[in-house]
Formats: sequence, structure tokens, C-alpha cells
Amino acid sequence: MNLTFKATDLALVFPEMVLLGTAFVLLILGLFRGKYAFHRVMLISKIALAAALVMVCAAPTVREVAFQGAFVRDAFSLLMKALVLGSALVVLMISRKSLASEDIAQYEYPLLIMFAVVGMMVMISANDLLSLFMGLELQSLSLYILTALRRDNGKASEAGMKYFVLGALSTGLLLYGCSLIYGYTGATNFETIASMVKGMKDVPLPLMVGLVFLMAGLIFKISAVPFHMWTPDVYEGAPTSITTFIASAPKAAGFALVTRVLASPFLSLLPQWQMLLAAIAVASMMVGAFAALAQCSIKRLLAYSAIGNMGYALIGIVVGTEEGVTASLLYLLLYLLMIVGVFACLLNITRRSQEINTLEDLKGMVRVYPGTAFILSFLLFSMAGIPPLAGFLGKLYVFKAAITAGFYPLAITGVLTSVVAAAYYLRMIKVILMDEPDLDRWTEHYRTYRREPAMTFVLLGTVAGLIWIFIVPGPIIKVASDAAASLFDL
Repeated sequence: MNLTFKATDLALVFPEMVLLGTAFVLLILGLFRGKYAFHRVMLISKIALAAALVMVCAAPTVREVAFQGAFVRDAFSLLMKALVLGSALVVLMISRKSLASEDIAQYEYPLLIMFAVVGMMVMISANDLLSLFMGLELQSLSLYILTALRRDNGKASEAGMKYFVLGALSTGLLLYGCSLIYGYTGATNFETIASMVKGMKDVPLPLMVGLVFLMAGLIFKISAVPFHMWTPDVYEGAPTSITTFIASAPKAAGFALVTRVLASPFLSLLPQWQMLLAAIAVASMMVGAFAALAQCSIKRLLAYSAIGNMGYALIGIVVGTEEGVTASLLYLLLYLLMIVGVFACLLNITRRSQEINTLEDLKGMVRVYPGTAFILSFLLFSMAGIPPLAGFLGKLYVFKAAITAGFYPLAITGVLTSVVAAAYYLRMIKVILMDEPDLDRWTEHYRTYRREPAMTFVLLGTVAGLIWIFIVPGPIIKVASDAAASLFDL
């Protein structure tokens, strides 16, 4: 294999190089300055992420490949990278104050996020099984360490260990699938694999088994059933700021990888993987809806909500059309806005050493923090898919795509599970707005509360973004449509 590359290849990976170079420089700074480097590392990390986001948004959407076809830049990759970079930047903006109360105000925190983001960006642009694996592992190893960053906390250590063990298992499944695919096709490049499997009348069993194992490894990364077991434990055990990151950026990167793999090298095998993915979507929606009903822990409830939402997002991929992928991208974008907003509301309270772990802890929040309470309620209504909020728009598009393609059972299951899931969202809203508060507990907290401009900006920005998307959805739908079209125009 020829490992040489052209100088022009570096231009396509310039945002990744900026982040990686900055992370290495900040790592050296942190080694010399120790705990005194935290604030400086946080600031420079935000600047680097913002610079990378600007470069991604300004890049041309014309499809280009680099490094012997292992790396691709197109409209789809640019959109997903923008979502990942935006999510990571917002997490750093809203987590600085809460890190002290969670005892993880360490320079390693922003560095691990930057390394994870670089891995996600490589995943999103992967056009080869080898680059796919490299990006996936860089992201995964960073997330394992982040989850267990609070070393003196038993739950965090347990969550990190569970995440690592199950992640290693998923990696083994993925690698076994890649080896079977390579063994049959003799290629790792997506375009070469696509040309070899296209037009096959009888799909060989080894190739199908390889595809199933590959899908298993990828499905783990988006916490879809049956590879969802780690999600509630990791969400609950990790500090809230880290849970916010895990709940947002990795979901976008993992979903992008699933979409690219199924829509690029294996699109011609659509009839073979379509029913399998439909079963995964149905199981995810049902587990996410029914398992969350019994939860009292807010993080575990949101973890099961994430499992269900990934099921809804997969509906568009099951359809296997440009319209379906467009609907899934729109749904994913709205979900990221909503989940980041929800966790920002929780961080807005926990950043002053007031732990919010269970639904009971939210009682009467509207009496003390009416602004945060109403924003959180608005976001929960939107996640429940209550019209005319933006969450309803996302579900409407994915269900419409399923109905257009004739997947009526899938759409009906989605509607019914949405009704069930609305119960636990409405339960949270009822606790926030209607239950009687523990006045002594809230009064003690209120005396230490101070507004933070970055937090206020994020909270108002998520609400404004959701309202704007619902009123004027055209521009966002156009961006999602162009991204989906870039996957199919090969």
C-alpha cells in the first residue's frame, strides 16, 4: 500500500491539525504549570474549537478526498463536524463554573475533550475501514478517561470501568466485522468495497456476517438497543458536565459514521440490512419509552430518553433514501439543541454545589429560578414532541419519510412510543412547576447563586434556535438536504 500523500491533502485536514496541534501544546503547558494551567487551557481550548468551527463552516462543500481516499470532505461531513464542534464548544462554555463544585477543575478536562473531538472529526470523514477505526478509538479512549476523571468518586470509577469493558467488547466486534469484509473484498476503502458488492445477486454469508458485526460495533457508539447497557450507568456516574458532552457530540459523530457506512459502501445491500436496522430502531424506541417510566434519577431518565431518540433518528436511515437521511439529520440537529439545553439548565443549578440527582431535587424550582425552570420546561415539552414546538417538527419529518417509503409499522411504533415517552417528560415538568418546594434547601442555595453570562447565552440561544427552526425551517432543511445528497451523489 502506498502511504505517500500530497501537500494538498493537508488542507482538507487543517481544522483537525489545528485542534491536535493546540492540544499537544496545551498538554506541555499543563505538565509544567499543573493545576495553575486550568483557566488558561480552558480559554485557549475554546478559541481553538471556535477557530476550527469557523474553518469548517467556511469550507467548500464540493466532495474531495485525501490520503489515498481514506479521508473525505463533503457537505455531509462538514455539517456533522459543525455539530460536533459546536456541541463541544458549548460544553466548555457552560461547564467551567461547575467543574470546581464537581472537583474536576483540571487541565486534562478540556484536553481530553479536544482529543475526543479530533477523533470524532476523523470518524465523520472516514472513507476507509482503517481511518474509521483510528477515529473511533481516539474518541473512545478519551471518553473512557473523561468518564472516570473524578477518581475519588466510586460511581464515576465504576461508570468508567463499565464503559471501558463494554467499549472494548464493541471494538472487538467491529474489528472482527472489518476483518471479514476485508477478507472477502480484499479492500478497506469504502468506494472500492461499494464497487465490489454492487450488483451482487447472492450476498455471500461471510460478507453479511462481517456487515452485522460492523453494525454492532457502530450501534454501540450511539447507544441503540441491544448495545445500550452502558448508557444509564455512564450518564449517572459521570459528572454532569461530562455527561453533557457524552450526550451530545459523540452521538452526532456515531450517527454520522453509521449513516456513511450504510449509505456509501453498503447501500446496494439495503434489502439485507434494512430489516435488521428497523428492528434496532423499534427496540430502541420501546426501551427508551418504557424503561424511563420507572426512573427517579434524572440522568438515568435522560439516558433512556437518548436511547429512544436514537431509535427515532434511525428511522430515516432505515428508509435508505435521500429524504430519509435528510429527516434523520434534521431530527439529530434538533435533539442536540434540546439535550444540550436540558443539561445546561441542570448545570446552571449544580454549579453552586447544589446536587440535582433525582426528580425530587427539582421540586419547586420555579419558585426560586423561574427563568431556568421555564426554559427547562420548554425544552422538555419540545423533546416530548408536543406541537407546535420544534421537537414535533423533527418527529413529523422522520415519520413522514417512513410512511412515504411504506414502513407503516415503523411509523406507528414511533408515534405510540412518543405518546408513552411524553409521560415522563410531563412528569418532570409537573415536578418543576407544580410540586411544593423544600424552601430551606432552595433558600440556602439561592444565597450563593450568581448569574453567568455564558450560561445565560446558551440557555437563551437554545430556546431561540428551536423557535427559529420551527418558524423558518427552510434554511436548516436545505442544509440537511444538501448533506444527505452528498452521500448519494457518488
